[in-house]
Amino acid sequence: MKTVKFENGDSMPIVGLGTWKSKPGEVRKAVYWALEAGYRHIDCAKIYQNEKEVGQGLADAFADGIVKRADVFVTSKLWNDCHRYEDVGPALDNTLNDLRLDYLDLYLVHWPISFKHGIGFASHREEFYTYQDVPLTQTWQAMQEQKLLGKAKHIGVSNFNQTKLKELFAMEGQKPEMNQVEMHPYLPQEELVKFCKSNGMLMTAYSPLGSPDSRSEKHQNDPKLLEDQTVKKIAEKHQASVGQVLIAWSVSRDIVVIPKSVNQGRIVENLKASELVLDQEDLQQLKDIGISHRFVDGSFFTGSQSPYQPSDLWDS
Repeated sequence: MKTVKFENGDSMPIVGLGTWKSKPGEVRKAVYWALEAGYRHIDCAKIYQNEKEVGQGLADAFADGIVKRADVFVTSKLWNDCHRYEDVGPALDNTLNDLRLDYLDLYLVHWPISFKHGIGFASHREEFYTYQDVPLTQTWQAMQEQKLLGKAKHIGVSNFNQTKLKELFAMEGQKPEMNQVEMHPYLPQEELVKFCKSNGMLMTAYSPLGSPDSRSEKHQNDPKLLEDQTVKKIAEKHQASVGQVLIAWSVSRDIVVIPKSVNQGRIVENLKASELVLDQEDLQQLKDIGISHRFVDGSFFTGSQSPYQPSDLWDS
């Protein structure tokens, strides 16, 4: 399995199992099957509301001798209602308890958006904190301390643009080591990738298959990445699946990628994508794909009742 390396030399498997939108009753088996198939990287988050089941899947695999804890890279994320300094540590403790782990390999600030404590999804102005109420620097200071305490080996962010990253880079102490964002051929994020890499940050691509399980009315007219003719032709050329081509695209850029599945056959297939080598012709065709689209646009955080703007999330 190809890996990427943090500045201290620690390795992170470049393909991991994503668990966003994995339903209760499914994700425990998915985690077990993934580790059985050879995955050594599991990505999860508090807001996915399935970390207890992820923890059960991990515990099952450890108990059955499939893998040791030290050989699995586990990522989780701090939710928006725990950005205050005093809430970060307890939030991580809660996640560790749910996952049945003593430490995380990577802990990320999920969004640069802050809710009042106990609010799952803010919908009214009084449920939000502003940057004046809870600066991102306050949250990051607490994240730094969690690393120093050994509860997370590495710390980073998710859905952060260049402006927000620069705010954290200006602080003393540990800089963000990872930025996890939506990335696929319709949203290659070239400027952000260049910026992060030039500042020594690794990157992870979420929704690498174009968020095919988005079924809401808002997404009915979205372009379908898995049905794109350019990707299909490349898949036929390599006798691979469309999903494998999309995963291999991120791997070719040295970007960690976390496809989600609860189907055992698809889980195995996705991991094999790390062996697929796309040639320069393939990569150029994907670069010239001609469609630009962000599936997770963050509009659920930036409506009329929110103090936040799209510019707080995206560079453009």
